[in-house]
Amino acid sequence: MTVIAALPLTRKAFAPFGDVIEAEGAQSFLINNGNCRRFHDLAQVEATGDNARVLISLFRAKPYPAPVTVGMVERHPLGSQAFIPLSPAPFLVIVCPDQDGSPGTPRAFLTKPGQGVNYARGTWHGVLTPLGMEQDFAVVDRGGDGDNIEEFFFPAPYRITLPEPS
Repeated sequence: MTVIAALPLTRKAFAPFGDVIEAEGAQSFLINNGNCRRFHDLAQVEATGDNARVLISLFRAKPYPAPVTVGMVERHPLGSQAFIPLSPAPFLVIVCPDQDGSPGTPRAFLTKPGQGVNYARGTWHGVLTPLGMEQDFAVVDRGGDGDNIEEFFFPAPYRITLPEPS
């Protein structure tokens, strides 16, 4: 089984796969008479195809034990998909570059508190993978007509190791 080490999630490292959603380093400005700071335009939401619309949902996901084994990834050809944690716990983000319509070798990132992700339309990614505790997520993705999911099962699974706590 191939082992992949999870790296810290950064905007630069994740850019080929989508957007990191976080306040740190983001453009911001005050609104509501100076009582609220708006961190503006953090992700590009995509929804294409017949009767496309943007959905906002809540997901409650059970934690995965470490090390995490990845046997399947998926992608959404008609829209982006954003996961915004509603707790300060980290979660694992697994993505793959596209190689002629199939996923390449996975890459893994570990979020820090306050970070979410927006997978760009057509990006191969792992399933929602919280660590340590059950977590709730706000999810922004595409609704409408058409088949918006493709799954790929690897011939052999990958094992993701997490960085040692500092």
